[in-house]
Amino acid sequence: MACSLAQTRTQVVFGTGDPQADLMFVGEAPGHDEDLAGEPFVGRAGKLLTQMIEEIGLRRADVYIANVLKCRPPGNRDPEAVEIVTCRPYLEGQIEAIDPKVVVALGNFAARLLLDTREGITRLRGREHVWREGRVLIPTFHPSAVLRQRGEALAQMRADFVLVKRALRRLAVRA
Repeated sequence: MACSLAQTRTQVVFGTGDPQADLMFVGEAPGHDEDLAGEPFVGRAGKLLTQMIEEIGLRRADVYIANVLKCRPPGNRDPEAVEIVTCRPYLEGQIEAIDPKVVVALGNFAARLLLDTREGITRLRGREHVWREGRVLIPTFHPSAVLRQRGEALAQMRADFVLVKRALRRLAVRA
């Protein structure tokens, strides 16, 4: 099932990483750099995400990274509801195939979709959410939002990654 983004994207940006990862990150949508490279989180936001992953003792190759949308919205605009509905089965399939123990929702769109809520990321972050058959979901800020805000947002994102590391340890997986 294709949506209108198929007309404006360069390529589908499906996901990348370890297909048996215990930790999965879900972002919003590919940006310009990701659309060209065919891989999620390769631009400035990707560099910050990679740094945060390394700060908890993992490598980017140890995790799986995907987005709610698989195609870049024109001008990096916010995803539209119809696009989210269209791409949701692909994301659900990824989650089922990867079968991660811990999922990190990066930003509002991923957190709201995965937790089925209207609450914003500021209220959702900072704690674990028991999610789907014993999995843990940890919402945090999207790396691009952190790059815009810096300071407190970066400190809060780091604190959320400490929660990620604790959840992985508690669930007896590598971290």
